[in-house]
Amino acid sequence: MKKIAAGEFKARCLTLMEDVRSTREPLIITKRGKPVAKLVPIEDTKDDFIGRLKGVIRVAGDIESPIDGWESSG
Repeated sequence: MKKIAAGEFKARCLTLMEDVRSTREPLIITKRGKPVAKLVPIEDTKDDFIGRLKGVIRVAGDIESPIDGWESSG
């Protein structure tokens, strides 16, 4: 894991954040040689509609075949 002094981090903050995002490698920020913070990439969360309820509900039976005796009212 990379380490960087707080002063250098301050000067290169945006570049370092982009590096952490692209490499997915955390960065330790130090002050006087002692760790004070860790910059880590955020988890990729997808807000997709499809699959949102996976593991929450269970489909029981055949949901594709027509129902016997069902007639449309059209």
